[in-house]
Amino acid sequence: MRRLPWRAARLTGLREETDSARTLVFQVPGWPGHLAGQHVDVRLTAEDGYSTQRSYSVAAPFDGDTVELTVERVPDGEVSPYLTEIIEPGDQVEIRGPVGGWFVWRPESRSPVLLVGGGSGIVPLMAMIRARRRAGSRVPFRLLYSLRDPSRRYYAEELRRPDAGLDVGYLYTRAVPDGWPRPAGRILLDDLAESGWPAGFEPECYVCGPTGFVEAAADLLLALGHAPEHIRTERFGPTGG
Repeated sequence: MRRLPWRAARLTGLREETDSARTLVFQVPGWPGHLAGQHVDVRLTAEDGYSTQRSYSVAAPFDGDTVELTVERVPDGEVSPYLTEIIEPGDQVEIRGPVGGWFVWRPESRSPVLLVGGGSGIVPLMAMIRARRRAGSRVPFRLLYSLRDPSRRYYAEELRRPDAGLDVGYLYTRAVPDGWPRPAGRILLDDLAESGWPAGFEPECYVCGPTGFVEAAADLLLALGHAPEHIRTERFGPTGG
């Protein structure tokens, strides 16, 4: 198997998403392109030669030599504190990828899509939403986005905008907005039954988030009758992206 090369990546823009997360836009000359749902490795190298790397999902579809990432700061992390607090436009890192070919959505697909994201697991799902919009696809999408409280919501303004064929639902596990009809709590069968597609529609289901969330959501989808081959999962631990 051909090894993917490391490429110089220069930061050209950034956006704050929450108090602990930001979106970073890199220019990567020679970038070969990527699919929505894939991820990349990011490497930092210190002046003394020490280097460390982490994987992060791509947050936007292929657009020339641009790679967009959304990074959540991990306490005591080696890479995320630099990317969320220190790096400035013009600074460089190294990027390798794209990586992964199973957890992807392609614009030529015609099946309805259910996206289930937990916390920063929204990132590759947002890439799929944006890829659908850019392609002018009429495939219907439904997103169920689970997060601790409203202050941790990524892409808040963009997801509020009307987007024909995209339905967005939220689930809060720790604190809810004033007047929210559902009490705070973890994802349940009824949440997926109400916000998802009937199994008979044979939707493609993409689930991304912390391991416990992904396992729970996948089990619930199976309980609702969704075929295992239609459920694609991507999970991460405390240092994943």
